Amino acid sequence: MRMKTGVEQAVYAILLLNMLPDKAVLPGEAISQKLGTSPSYSQKLLRRLVSANLISSVPGVKGGFRLYKKPEDIRIYDIYLAIEGHQSLYSPSGILDDMLDLEEEDQCCLLTNLMDEAEVAWKTVLKRETIASLSDEIQADRFSEQVTALRELIQEKMVL
Repeated sequence: MRMKTGVEQAVYAILLLNMLPDKAVLPGEAISQKLGTSPSYSQKLLRRLVSANLISSVPGVKGGFRLYKKPEDIRIYDIYLAIEGHQSLYSPSGILDDMLDLEEEDQCCLLTNLMDEAEVAWKTVLKRETIASLSDEIQADRFSEQVTALRELIQEKMVL
């Protein structure tokens, strides 16, 4: 399994929005610049996050984006679902059935239970972590200078 970079970019976009003061918004262009993505791709990701009620969009010249939920209520799994959807990570293709030349009533996949168990474990970890927990990590002492610079940039770009 390989997760698309959109999930990673969406997590970091929300972390940027988490640095805003109350009632402030950050324009989509500022988000795409900081993430190093094209404005059209960032808009696509941000629309998905808005549709999932994780962030909100404020229209207009002084518009932009801000958190809709509290950071402790935004699980990383919620962001994954907003970007990737609900599809299962594994879908058997019937190779074993063909190898063993099985009749339809005997068909099986040895990997299905294993992959289902792995997916449950993976989802459990993503559900445990939140934007608040990741925000705590990024604000650790070892990143203090970089976070200060990032906050200053956000202050310059935000709209009240």
